[in-house]
Amino acid sequence: MKASILVRAEWDEEAAVWVATSDDVPGLITEAETMETLERKLRVMIPELLEANEDLIHEFPPEVPMYVASQHVTKVRLRAA
Repeated sequence: MKASILVRAEWDEEAAVWVATSDDVPGLITEAETMETLERKLRVMIPELLEANEDLIHEFPPEVPMYVASQHVTKVRLRAA
C-alpha cells in the first residue's frame, strides 16, 4: 500500500502558471495561476482519477498525504552586461 502521493509543480514562466504532474496518479496534469488554486484543484482531481482506475485506487488508504514539491526558477542579475 502506498503511504503518500507526490505531486511535482513547476512554474511555467511563459504561461505564468504552476503545472502539476505525478507519477503516482496516472493522467494527472493540471495548471493554476497560484499554488493555493493548484492545491484546491488537486484535492478534487486526484480522488477522481484514482477512483476511475479501480486497480490503482486499492493501492492507497482511504486518506493519504499529498506532498506538492514545487520549483520556481528565476534569474538574478549580478552585474551590468
